[in-house]
Amino acid sequence: MTANEPSPRDTLLQMTNAFQVTQAIYVAATLGIADLLEDGPKSVDELAKTTRTPAPTLYRLLRALASVGIFIEADGRFGLTPLAEYLRTDTPGSLRAWAIHIGRPYTWSTWAYLLHSVRTGEPAFPEVFGMTPFEYWADHPEEAAVFNAAMTSLSSGVIDAIARSYDFSGIGVLLDVGGGEGGLLAAILAANPSLRGILFDQPHVVSTVGALLEQAGVADRCEVVGGSFFEAVPAGADGYLLKSVIHDWDDDAAIEILRLCRAAMDDRGKVLVVERIVRPGNDPDPAKFSDLNMLVMLGAQERTADDFELLYAKAGFKLSNIIRTGSPYNIIEGTPV
Repeated sequence: MTANEPSPRDTLLQMTNAFQVTQAIYVAATLGIADLLEDGPKSVDELAKTTRTPAPTLYRLLRALASVGIFIEADGRFGLTPLAEYLRTDTPGSLRAWAIHIGRPYTWSTWAYLLHSVRTGEPAFPEVFGMTPFEYWADHPEEAAVFNAAMTSLSSGVIDAIARSYDFSGIGVLLDVGGGEGGLLAAILAANPSLRGILFDQPHVVSTVGALLEQAGVADRCEVVGGSFFEAVPAGADGYLLKSVIHDWDDDAAIEILRLCRAAMDDRGKVLVVERIVRPGNDPDPAKFSDLNMLVMLGAQERTADDFELLYAKAGFKLSNIIRTGSPYNIIEGTPV
C-alpha cells in the first residue's frame, strides 16, 4: 500500500457509507438537477427557485455530490460533469430513471430487510409491504411507471450490444416474452428488416407501447399481445426471447415459464434467455449483487451457466450456446429436445 492509497479500514468505511451517495443521487435525479444544467452552469439560487427547495440545503446536496465527481462547483455555480451527464433525461443511456427507482421506498425499504432474507431464504418485500412487488405495482400505477422507466433505462445501455450479438437470420417471427415497453424488440427489428415481432406482456404494460414502436419505425412488423406467461404464451414464433424474466422467479416458476414457451413452439424453435450469468471466483461481478436484489425483492436469483443448463433440461430444452454480448448480459440459447 502506497502513501496515497486508502487503508483497508478506510476503504471498508467508504463502502459502508456508500448508501449516502446513492440517496444523494436519487434526490438530484428526482429534482431533475442535471436537466436544469443542460445549457450551462447555474447558481444555487436559480436551481433552488426552479426546484422549489431551500437554497442552503440544495447547496449542501450539490456540494456533497460534487465531492464525488457528480456536478462541479466553480465561482458559486454548479455545472455538469461526465458522470452528471447520465442523470440527464435525454442523454443516450441515461440512468436518471434507474437512480430514481433505486431511491424509491419500494426498493430502499426492502433492502433494509436483507438480514431477514438471508436468515429465512424468503423475500423481504412482502414482509415490508404485505404483497409481492408485482401486486404492489398493480395497486400503485405511479410507482409502476417509475419501475417501468427504470427497466427501460437500464436496458437502453445494452440493447444495441444484445441486438447485434445474435444472428437472427434463421428466425422469421421473434416473440419477446415479458418484453415490457418493447425497447429491445424494437432494436432487434430495426436491425433485421425481414424479421417480424410479437411483444407479449401484461395488458397494463403493453397498453402504451405503440408510440415507441412507431418511433422506431417497426410498428408495421410488430404485433402487441397482452397476457400472462403463467397461463399461455402465444404460439407460432420461431424464437422466444426472455430478457430479465427468468431471474425474477424461483426454479419452479422459471421452469414453468420455459415449459410454456416450449409448448408454444415447434421442434425447430429456439428460446433466447438474456440474463446475467454469475461467474466463479472473487473478481467483482455485478451479477452477485443483482442476485441479492432478486432475493430481497422476489425470493428469486441470478444463476450460473450450470443453473441454466439444469433449468433448460427440466423444461424440455438443451442449452446449445452462450453468446457473450460485451455487456453484463448473455444470450443463453436453448433448443427443443
